[in-house]
Amino acid sequence: MPKNARDIMTKNPTFCTPDSDLKSVAGLMCQHDCGEIPVVDSEESRKPIGVVTDRDIACRTVGQGRDPFELKAQDCMSSPAVTVSEDSSIDEICQVMEDHRIRRVPVIDETGRLCGIVAQADIAVKSGSPHRVHEVVRHVSQATA
Repeated sequence: MPKNARDIMTKNPTFCTPDSDLKSVAGLMCQHDCGEIPVVDSEESRKPIGVVTDRDIACRTVGQGRDPFELKAQDCMSSPAVTVSEDSSIDEICQVMEDHRIRRVPVIDETGRLCGIVAQADIAVKSGSPHRVHEVVRHVSQATA
């Protein structure tokens, strides 16, 4: 039975840097079939500073009439990055997702370096706790006032 982020995360996720152009970031989403790309401070240190989601691109660029072909990841990323450690329990991961109303969370190692990512789908498929999955989805998807 999975116990922590290390057990359910997608290891070594793709990432970008703040100066990555949005076309490349969207291309990474297509290539890796994902809806979020972690933004790290540099390729060397890989310390998460934010994330770019498909929703960020739609709402913070296209939806505001900005040209995504002229923008960088830093222009629309959600920041600061909300992360969990690879030793975080599944319950802790779920709580972070609920508290921050996020569907995916980057995972960092003991040095703060990006090493994985956990999505709601990982919890649903790999956690063995259908009730907990229901709670996370309900809290994250709940409309705000």
